[in-house]
Amino acid sequence: MGVHDYSAPRNPVFFNKPSTSVIGTGESIIYPKIAQHVDHEAELAVVIGKLSKNLNSENWKEHVLGYTIANDLSERVLQGQDGTFNGNFTRAKSFDTFCPLGPVIQTDFEENPELDIKCYVNDELMQDGNTKDMIFSIGEIVEFVSSIMTLLPGDVILTGTPDGVSKVFPGDEIKIEIESIGTLVNLVQ
Repeated sequence: MGVHDYSAPRNPVFFNKPSTSVIGTGESIIYPKIAQHVDHEAELAVVIGKLSKNLNSENWKEHVLGYTIANDLSERVLQGQDGTFNGNFTRAKSFDTFCPLGPVIQTDFEENPELDIKCYVNDELMQDGNTKDMIFSIGEIVEFVSSIMTLLPGDVILTGTPDGVSKVFPGDEIKIEIESIGTLVNLVQ
């Protein structure tokens, strides 16, 4: 799933978010003072359960604890809003509170689930997608990332967002639903 109209990359695009960006459902997203354009991104998240390196199609699933919901908040001006990706992904996505996760980790999961993903801002439906439309499968993403870095128990991999990403402001309530997992709700302050 992608945010921009551009040709699909040959490999998954990834970046790191610090642990200080993680909050749970019901906690507030702090709008950065330097922010000009913050977007929500509803995503399925994969939670790693075991020390993992060089996983493949045969063993990746046994290294995953389960799935949860993520909001991959992004400050687009810092990211390179013009679509050329000349900005800095890590800086744009690493603000404190910019990675809400939850409400639970679903440990009974399918390898290639077809889960509806919906995001509401102030009860208005903004994103409506399904994991079957992802550019890369969950297995491909986990294999690719683990070929580059060792994953530790508790590490989280976000899998991409459906169309409909939109700007959020202080005072907005963001609610993300993924069927069979639950609802992640956060207020922007």
